[in-house]
Amino acid sequence: MKKNNQSLSRSVLVLTTAIVVLAGCASGTSQSGATEVEPEDTTKGGDLTYALASIPSNLDPARSGWAVESRVYKQIFEGLVTKLPDNTIVPELATDWDISDDGKTYTFTLREDVTFHDGTPLNAEAVQYSFDRILDPETQAGNAFSRLQPYESSEIIDEYTIELHLSTPSVPFIDNLTQANLSIVSPSAAEENGDQFGQNPVGTGPFEFVSLQENSNIKLKRYEDYDWGSDKYENKGPAYLDTLTFNIITEESTRIGSLQSSQVLAAEAIPPQNIEAFESDPSLNLLSQNIEGLPYTLFINPDHEPWGELEARQALQYGIDVDHIVETLYFGTYDRAWSAITPGLLGYDESLEESIEPDVEKAKELLEDIGWEEGSDGIRTRDGERLTLQYVDITPNREKRNDIAVMIQQQLKEIGIEVDIELTKDVATTIHTNGAYDLYGNSQVNGDPNALIQFYHSPAEGARDTLSKVNDPEVDQWLQDAVTEQDEDKRAELYKNVQQYIHNEAIILPIYVPNYTVGTQESVHDITFDYLGYPQFNDAYVQP
Repeated sequence: MKKNNQSLSRSVLVLTTAIVVLAGCASGTSQSGATEVEPEDTTKGGDLTYALASIPSNLDPARSGWAVESRVYKQIFEGLVTKLPDNTIVPELATDWDISDDGKTYTFTLREDVTFHDGTPLNAEAVQYSFDRILDPETQAGNAFSRLQPYESSEIIDEYTIELHLSTPSVPFIDNLTQANLSIVSPSAAEENGDQFGQNPVGTGPFEFVSLQENSNIKLKRYEDYDWGSDKYENKGPAYLDTLTFNIITEESTRIGSLQSSQVLAAEAIPPQNIEAFESDPSLNLLSQNIEGLPYTLFINPDHEPWGELEARQALQYGIDVDHIVETLYFGTYDRAWSAITPGLLGYDESLEESIEPDVEKAKELLEDIGWEEGSDGIRTRDGERLTLQYVDITPNREKRNDIAVMIQQQLKEIGIEVDIELTKDVATTIHTNGAYDLYGNSQVNGDPNALIQFYHSPAEGARDTLSKVNDPEVDQWLQDAVTEQDEDKRAELYKNVQQYIHNEAIILPIYVPNYTVGTQESVHDITFDYLGYPQFNDAYVQP
């Protein structure tokens, strides 16, 4: 058996993220690496209002699919283990764990002093319930279901000991357990609230749920009995903040104005055009950090003509000037993406950088080679059909993604492609149910390249298509082998194979590496961030 006592260190990947503290630093400068000078005679506490740029709709970890929801429910829930910025996996609700020699059984010993916010105890039964609930089709789990794989069942050994049984060995499994989707929920509350658990979440985290006003705010308060903080916090006991309120302010100018006027004390998604003003304002502090996982990526739908043809997809590669888009919209605050994963992950293929340069004439030639001739209005036709691309994006305009659509519309017109832009709030129906798109963008926060399997592995029989719609046995084999490969160098090569295939077959258009920026009033101290860039508030306080 492989034994872990209080920590399990892995160097599976190299992350550029680090815990950054927003406190006590020279105003108007990046806080990375800063050292806080603790105010004297200060009573830590206060009420923090934090503006979100998009709308959380479900605070149930098992059913949630959006990063903005994770930012909220990570304060309410905890997992068996967590991960530090140096990639060390350490206990959270577990105290230690064993991994069987065949890699298929994980035995966790749980803390015995933890209670859920509803007063019920954390025990092995709660862990079993949480994971089995994710597998239950009635839960309709999304990302959580993918990340829990290949979990099959569990066995309760005693009140505080549980065995998790996997169908196959999985190197990334322990890493996946650090992610918020696999948090442990209160069985009593989940059973009582059923489908409404996401509007009445109950966990073991430092903050407990108070209320949710749709499209307005989410209120949390300090969980007074909290006394089991993990090593990701300096403060292991109850949070300093009395309350934590997430205000939903999707309109950029309103959100920034609310922060500058102190209507909120912190706000996420500071737009690039406001960065310089923030840096020069002595009353504000600013944090900027790249987010690891899958970059913002445009997926091309090969099921729709002519995008099933390689030349048509390559024409998009050459016809879209991604550098111009990123530089124009983000003023150097976002990095251009080149591959299906971000640079910080294990196996990132640097050889793909600078591998494609925009070439309008090359794009035109590729389309002409497959019979698309330029029409009198400049739009190409073949067999009487106009070359039209259906570009679907979500509203509101998160990270200027709607603006990307407009710029691509203009660029593709130059090579004879007409682009229709559809903005929708109902992505599930438009994209996943109806598949009514030619181009659609998505990103994912993740600490391991195994995230690729959710997007590029052939779907199981009866499962919905992936966004990429890749269905290739060789790609499947690379991804499957990487799950069980213990040698990091070999595992990295397998992921490079996948990235090369995606690039060569023009499956996607990588656009940018997401960057999380947060502005705060100078009265806000010690907001920290986890290894994926999610905010943490157990150390935070407001100093009037």
